[in-house]
Amino acid sequence: MTEKDWSASPLGPIESWSPALFQSVCVALSSEVQVCMFWGPDYCALYNDAYAPTIGEKHPAALGRPARETWTELWDDLEPLLDGVRDTGQTFAAQDRPFYIERHGYGEEVYFDVSYSPAPESDGRFGGVFCICNETTERVLAERALKAETEALEILNRTAAQVAAELDLERLVQTVTDAGVALTGAEFGAFFYNVVDESEESYMLYSLSGVDRSHFDKFPMPRNTHVFAPTFVGEGVVRSDDITKDPRYGKNDPYYGKPKGHLPVTSYLAAPVISRSGEVIGGLFFGHAEAGVFDERAERLIVGLAAQAAIGIDNARLFRAQQRLNATLEQKVSERTQERDRTWKVSQDLLAVADLETGQLKSVNPSWTRLLGWSAEQLTAHDLRWLHPEHGDEVRQALARLKGGEAVVHVEGMARTAAGGRRRICWTCVRVEDQVYCSGQDVTDQHAQAEALKETEAQLRQVQKMEAIGQLTGGLAHDFNNLLQIVIGNLDMMGRRLDGPGREKLGRYVDHALAGARRAATLTQRLLAFARRQPLDPKLLDVNRLAADMSELLHRTLGETVELESLLEPRLWAVEADPNQLETAILNLALNARDAMPEGGRLTLSTANVELEAGGEGETAGPHVMIAVSDTGQGMAPEVLARAIDPFFTTKGVGKGTGLGLSMVYGFVRQSGGRLAIEAEAGQGATVRIYLPRADGEAAAAPPETAVRAPRGREETVLVCEDDDDVRAYTVDVLRELGYRVLEAHDGPAALRLLERQGGTVDLLFTDVVLPGMTGAEVAEAAQAQQPDLKVLFTTGYARDAIVHGGRLDPGVALITKPFTYQDLAARVRDKLDG
Repeated sequence: MTEKDWSASPLGPIESWSPALFQSVCVALSSEVQVCMFWGPDYCALYNDAYAPTIGEKHPAALGRPARETWTELWDDLEPLLDGVRDTGQTFAAQDRPFYIERHGYGEEVYFDVSYSPAPESDGRFGGVFCICNETTERVLAERALKAETEALEILNRTAAQVAAELDLERLVQTVTDAGVALTGAEFGAFFYNVVDESEESYMLYSLSGVDRSHFDKFPMPRNTHVFAPTFVGEGVVRSDDITKDPRYGKNDPYYGKPKGHLPVTSYLAAPVISRSGEVIGGLFFGHAEAGVFDERAERLIVGLAAQAAIGIDNARLFRAQQRLNATLEQKVSERTQERDRTWKVSQDLLAVADLETGQLKSVNPSWTRLLGWSAEQLTAHDLRWLHPEHGDEVRQALARLKGGEAVVHVEGMARTAAGGRRRICWTCVRVEDQVYCSGQDVTDQHAQAEALKETEAQLRQVQKMEAIGQLTGGLAHDFNNLLQIVIGNLDMMGRRLDGPGREKLGRYVDHALAGARRAATLTQRLLAFARRQPLDPKLLDVNRLAADMSELLHRTLGETVELESLLEPRLWAVEADPNQLETAILNLALNARDAMPEGGRLTLSTANVELEAGGEGETAGPHVMIAVSDTGQGMAPEVLARAIDPFFTTKGVGKGTGLGLSMVYGFVRQSGGRLAIEAEAGQGATVRIYLPRADGEAAAAPPETAVRAPRGREETVLVCEDDDDVRAYTVDVLRELGYRVLEAHDGPAALRLLERQGGTVDLLFTDVVLPGMTGAEVAEAAQAQQPDLKVLFTTGYARDAIVHGGRLDPGVALITKPFTYQDLAARVRDKLDG
């Protein structure tokens, strides 16, 4: 905003403002969150750019204007709120507070998280009110939609269970109609039963929901009009936002629409209920006085509900037919037999007669063979427990209930098929004298949840992919690190011995070769980190202290064009993590942030104590320490953010990135039991948050820094066990140069034989973890059985599970990873011997 802009406002020219007002304006304009300051007795509005979208078309005219002129639609609610905050000096905060505001050319109800705080004048009085807000409309509406879907699913599941178990047609249809009203939001609903007479079709009202049945007493049943016909002949669903404007409406006399006094129907939704035989049983009809009530979701729900109603009505009809059949058994044997035989043969359900005492099958209909593959002879040779081998107890309990005169309805069990498979059958069974009449429906497909299956398959593919990457990475790391050990070790030794003419030029060659080899070693470590296969050596850490110690390194890394800001929580909890890997992770995030700000910017390193809820696989709830690296750089597009942690994915130019930085950080964090979260938008910067579980206890004080040195040996004896000849040769040369007596072996048995011949004079066993035959851990165990006071130092390019479990080194295990340098080996051997 320019000085001219403000001078034209009711607040007057800038030079007339009080210091408190001037400071408040500066704070409002500089904030990155939505800030509005209502100043003075008229509550003139001052706000930053982040707040402008909330005002909409009222911006920029609202700047400096009294709030009653800007927010006329809100003023009755806003004025007492502002007065209360200013007069009492107390902050008012609320979450998801509803407001009705006018913007974008129309009024709408929106929701905000808001905080109103008093803004003091120079003399201590409150001159205005600060408002910080965040619009939550999208989240509130999403939560409402999720709640609606959950309630709809509960209604559908409850209705399905009731319909499957209900054999009374009137109660069944009433249940379905009530459920339809609840699912669609209709004012009223009805089920018309399809009755065909000799002259024409007529329709009988079977159930009504939402209004009293008397509303239809004075009206004749609907006829085959243009509106009703598609439903009663089974053509499909009819849905209209305003049925009175439908071209099919008002075509038939004598009313040409709704009769006088009829229920007010504007929104209209109807679906046919069709039997499995193809017969149109009737129709479900729903109405509402307002227009546009029913949408595609309501239509889908009613189609599913109509299908459930059809199944239930078919089952109830069959049950009634069976009851009528049994009631007239002695009088009309022939007629019953013929009718039963027809139903018996054409029914798609499993129909059977079984013995009440034993459950022995006496007769079965042809559907058994079609569905399960067994012949009638095979089935009648067994009982129901043989058919359901996994549900023997349930079968016995069902027979006991039938003996007590109770019907068994909607009982499911897995039935074996002739092909060796299983099908889920839903049974309805009744007792007639000493026999059981059973009707079973195949509901296998209804229990096959497609989405759950997709999710399971996706998880399986991810596990297989990670396992494959881990196996590949581990194998490559083992061999590659051995090769790098030879290259780096010998280059290191060469550099130590360079002397004479041309040393400077040769030294550069050695330095360049060492740099390349170390980059390859770093690449290997990043691969292991992503695959969660690196050996971690976790310690209790104070992350704030670690961040402070890294400050100088980060300043050098980021350069002069990037401003480094630290926001560290004073009483930060301790964590248990590998300090070296955590430093590397923070440095990787800082490098990514620097590369995202080629013209400079601000990098913020922050820490905080947080409580997390349970997340995805392996993500536990509870107290965590958050470490965040934020930048003001280029951000990420959604498609880039979706692949940010994929190995070898990078948006940097050729030769400028490996695509393993974020992958390494992700692997380290997950291996440490934590979480990684990335927030980014194109052009809006990015924030990467590391969450590590809180550890019990406090981190130890940092040890004093010591000068870098290569400590020498004191003629101790070191037994080197390494199967790679070149790596073993380099190791032996370094140790001898350092002043140690060295014995060497190419595998475990050879090392143990040497140890036995030495008779307890070996001071240290230096062994590779991965050896042919015996592993390094097995060699160490056998060696310490011979010489209990023998000290052991392991080395590896990939530790597998020999000395690393759950991603962490076993307690008391000392390890130096390949490739190591002359200095590394000297320090680790000396530390182990002295320790």
